[in-house]
Amino acid sequence: QVQLVESGGGLLQAGGSLRLSCAASGRTFSSYAMGWFRQAPGKEREFVAHINWSGLIIYYANSVKGRFTISRDNAKSTVYLQMNSLKPEDTAVYYCAASRTRDQTGVAATMTLGYDYWGQGTQVTVSS
Repeated sequence: QVQLVESGGGLLQAGGSLRLSCAASGRTFSSYAMGWFRQAPGKEREFVAHINWSGLIIYYANSVKGRFTISRDNAKSTVYLQMNSLKPEDTAVYYCAASRTRDQTGVAATMTLGYDYWGQGTQVTVSS
C-alpha cells in the first residue's frame, strides 16, 4: 500500500505557473505508475497526466498538453506536475493517484478506475 500527499496548490492569476508535488510513502515508489487528476465544482474528476514507473511513458489530456509537464523522482518518491500558462478553467482540486500496474498504458491510464490509491487533493484557483 502507498500513502499520497499533495502539496503546492494555491491562488494565482491567469498566465502564472505553479508546481504541484505528490509525496508517496509506503511501498517502493517505483512499483507504481502515477497520475494527476482534477475535479472542478459540480464536475466529474478528469484525467490530467500520467507517467509510468520509469518516466518513459507519459500521457496528457488535450486540455493541458503543451502547458503542463508531469515528472517523477523515484529516489525522492515524488511525482510533480509543473503547470504553466494557467487559465481560469484550470481551477480545480488536483489529486495524485498511484496504480499498481507500473507500466500501465492506453485508456486505463486516463481513467480513475485505473488507479488504486489517491491523495487528499490540493486546491488550485486561477483568477482572470
